[in-house]
Amino acid sequence: MKIEKICIVGGGTAGWMTAAGLAHRLQNSNIKIDLIESNQIGTVGVGEATLPHIRFFNNTLGINEASFMKETKATFKMGIEFCDWGKLGDRYIHPFGDFGMPINGIEFYHYWNKLRLSGDTSHLGEYSYPVVAAQLGKFRRPDTDSSKIESTFGYAYQFDAGLYAKFLRRHAEKIGVLRTEGKVIHINCNNENGFIESVKLENETVISADLFIDCSGFRGLLIEQALKTGYDDWSKWLPCNRAIAVACETRGKSLPYTRATARKSGWQWRIPLQHRTGNGHVYWNEFISDDEAAHQLTNTLEGPALTEPKQLYFKTGKRRVMWNKNVVAIGLSAGFLEPLESTSIYLIQEGITALIELFPDKTFPKSDMVEYNQRMDLHYERVRDFLLLHYVATQRDDSEMWNHFRNLKFPESLQDRIDSWLGRGYIARYEFGAFLPPSWVAVMNGQNLNPKAYDLRVNSSSSLEITQKVKSLSASINHAVQNTPDHQSFIELIGASINGTT
Repeated sequence: MKIEKICIVGGGTAGWMTAAGLAHRLQNSNIKIDLIESNQIGTVGVGEATLPHIRFFNNTLGINEASFMKETKATFKMGIEFCDWGKLGDRYIHPFGDFGMPINGIEFYHYWNKLRLSGDTSHLGEYSYPVVAAQLGKFRRPDTDSSKIESTFGYAYQFDAGLYAKFLRRHAEKIGVLRTEGKVIHINCNNENGFIESVKLENETVISADLFIDCSGFRGLLIEQALKTGYDDWSKWLPCNRAIAVACETRGKSLPYTRATARKSGWQWRIPLQHRTGNGHVYWNEFISDDEAAHQLTNTLEGPALTEPKQLYFKTGKRRVMWNKNVVAIGLSAGFLEPLESTSIYLIQEGITALIELFPDKTFPKSDMVEYNQRMDLHYERVRDFLLLHYVATQRDDSEMWNHFRNLKFPESLQDRIDSWLGRGYIARYEFGAFLPPSWVAVMNGQNLNPKAYDLRVNSSSSLEITQKVKSLSASINHAVQNTPDHQSFIELIGASINGTT
């Protein structure tokens, strides 16, 4: 009853990540993997910023970092800068790392909170190595010595998503994935159990398989059009429903972070690559027209546009189930959450990982499907809550959109998390979820939600002792950052520059 054939419908980032991931993990299993892709159908291709999890995916596949970065024209990413989210003029970085280092086994931010409640006016970001380094345009890999402040962070990449898909295609085909060019025009389902048995292409080719992976994007060709799975619409919480994307020439110093700037009716991204900067405006069309949104974006570009603006339409939410019968939806076919925290590729990766861990046989045990769907639901719901936090943790009242969010009733799961933080500075650690407690702390503190109390164990240290440790920490961070190379210099140093400098 072993699975003998897998068919992936759709290419792009989701399709080729899935193909490469499955082919690598299923080597020597005699399972054939076929990917159907049509050059006539374009891909969204704006998922250019990532989370640190992507490094582990690449490492698992044995991908050389410098070669990958050169081929995808990538830069390093230490976090995301948020501008104007809490109040107009506010600015903070959500780093891929911790604030300070634990003292007596207690997270550093509790000590900082005690000082803040005593009148200290320093910013929490001052005690984060990745924040200080990123602001100065510096980068290095984390130190392997966990006692050093330079070990307290992770990093991700900013790359050309289209080039990444092509890079993974070459990798996947080398390890046995067969690509079939064509457009699916018919889906054949079993009359008794509703399972998909085969798909037919425009050229009359019929491809059969035991397991189908739907990477067809928003259309959900298999999971929705064929199986009528249904969609959980989250527009009531995340109502932005359109985006315009455009690339421009880069101006200024190479910076190792993405930027998200809040606007009156949405927000704008900036993603610096080696050869250009990616820009986009995500917005709610109830409060701004497409033309106005495009005008606002193109008028704030840092350099001349390199592409025509690309219009995108979407509805935030997810499939009711992402594994239905013998179809697993991965990528945009599984759901869409706006790219505010660069979670698109992370959710693809989690879908692949969960499928490998729960890989079925031809009986498709219901328990496997239930576990997969519950796990993926948690990933999507927790990302949803984290994105929504950015909108509701605001004091802005300068537009209809921000007034809407200030009065929004949001999910209990998010309300409980905010209450726990405001009450005693506590953030629970998820088993399944993209963001660790420091990420939640970064956004809540950065958008002016500060707790009324701190962990009482902090009181075992006197205020003088805490002050001395904080000063020592600040000095060690500044010293470490001074000895950190410039971002561009490091890219050149490891041989990842597209200009060929080593």
